Amino acid sequence: MTAPVAQSSGARIAMTAPVTQSHSAQGWVISFYMPANETLETLPTPDDPQVRLVTLPAADEAVLRFSGSRSPATVEKEQARLLASLAKTPWHAVGTPVAWFYDPPWTLPAFRRNEVAVEVQSAT
Repeated sequence: MTAPVAQSSGARIAMTAPVTQSHSAQGWVISFYMPANETLETLPTPDDPQVRLVTLPAADEAVLRFSGSRSPATVEKEQARLLASLAKTPWHAVGTPVAWFYDPPWTLPAFRRNEVAVEVQSAT
């Protein structure tokens, strides 16, 4: 996360985690997860038209936690580890893995909580 998150509504919403980033042909997609007790009707309306609020369907996710660097090379290595570990299970990946980051950039790398995740389906 390279910029602060600001809010100005009367209701306070705690900064939620994870912050997800994934790359597509159109550019980067950054996602913030809102608390489960919020709805599209109760969340503040974004000021920027490029920001969209959407409800995602429930999904099963395989997740691998790691600390340290968030560099593209590290994320790619951890995604490969996640996919390799799935090969030993009855689950298979659906789609492309994404990176989840939980801490601000000034957190010392050894104390960062990072994850890579991918939607999965059971082969059985």
